[in-house]
Amino acid sequence: MRKMLTLLACLFALNAAAADFVRVKGTHFEREGRAYYVAGANLWYGGYLGAAGKPGDRARLAKELDALKALGINNVRVLAVSERTAMPSAVKPATTSAPGRYDEQLLQGLDFLMAELAKRDMTVVLYLNNFWQWSGGMTQYLNWFEGTPAIDPNITKDYEGFIAATARFYQSTKAQEEYRRVIRAIVQRTNTVTGKRYAEDTAIMAWQLANEPRPGNSKAGMEEKASYVQWIADTSAYIHGLDPNHLVSTGSEGVIGSARDAELFERAHRAPGVDYLTYHLWPKNWGWVTSWDNAWAKSSAYLNAHIDAAKRLGKPIVLEEFGWDRDGGAFALSAGTTQRDRFYREVLETVASRAAKGDPIAGFNFWAWSGAGRAANADFWWKEGNDFLGDPPQEEQGLFSVFDSDAGTLAVLREYSARLTRLSKPLMP
Repeated sequence: MRKMLTLLACLFALNAAAADFVRVKGTHFEREGRAYYVAGANLWYGGYLGAAGKPGDRARLAKELDALKALGINNVRVLAVSERTAMPSAVKPATTSAPGRYDEQLLQGLDFLMAELAKRDMTVVLYLNNFWQWSGGMTQYLNWFEGTPAIDPNITKDYEGFIAATARFYQSTKAQEEYRRVIRAIVQRTNTVTGKRYAEDTAIMAWQLANEPRPGNSKAGMEEKASYVQWIADTSAYIHGLDPNHLVSTGSEGVIGSARDAELFERAHRAPGVDYLTYHLWPKNWGWVTSWDNAWAKSSAYLNAHIDAAKRLGKPIVLEEFGWDRDGGAFALSAGTTQRDRFYREVLETVASRAAKGDPIAGFNFWAWSGAGRAANADFWWKEGNDFLGDPPQEEQGLFSVFDSDAGTLAVLREYSARLTRLSKPLMP
């Protein structure tokens, strides 16, 4: 009898632990038997702050997580690994100085972040690569293994050329082999703070293939698109093979980041290893802000079209990036946020109202939290040693940042985080 009770207790413990992971149930997320809605922030530098020495700031990290928790934020989206590069508009230091050479202090910063998130019952989405140069990313892989120059598009201003060149990453055998070694190192890592294996850590909601992977530029052809779709299918399956406990997502911007090909966006997310869809919304970057009416009409259509795509695929979708600059396009903290607050409210009303109807929109992550950080330089460009902000080094510091003093924006986030929390009800078996 005692052995039977012990066995039952073990099975109960295993089932309880399994319930703590975020799962997909139909077109929704589930955690601990309840619907789970993401009310999230982008905090790409979270692992950096978690480092014990420079550039870390553990006291600030705790302050930022407490502030987010007080807003009702339950999830952060974080860069897991960066690559050292000669490109000026990239973060320094980097996790990876060369293939296979990792900065253990920065990795332990990621460990510390996960331990702090668990204390606050928050979850994290960790992206394992970056299409853009601000963390080294795919361009640096190609520099290492194909000898292609790491050309900074912030200098050349040739973004079409940069995008086309970077998309060759998917077809580079050596780059893919190294990328998988990095995935394995992170996914199978044991947390030095908690002693937990990452693959068994319920603070992790999902692994993400990359930040904003694209198949190529606006002229991407059938071969490039096919390589991209195959890369998503193969890599997502590989991650699931290492870690069956966690979700996997792409990090896609949506149709805009899919060579403006809606069919390609759906085809890429149809892969069995992709558990949910992602999309981003950047009206300013996409040239939609000729007037408020034009910007919002296109934004609203984009928001709803992707939710409809998720419904067709029968999977959840998360709006994991959206942003608007400060009044007058200013970067300074003294500038107002009237237009941004209006945009946030309209976006989050769309998310919350469609979620309330039972549609497959599973939440949001705004871009981006800067909290107590402050821009240090008169030209608003980041330099090594400055505070980390939500705007990565490729952008002016303050461009899309949400600071802890932005009362209007914080009020909107608090309101809609609460609305999504109220939808987190027990799911029927």
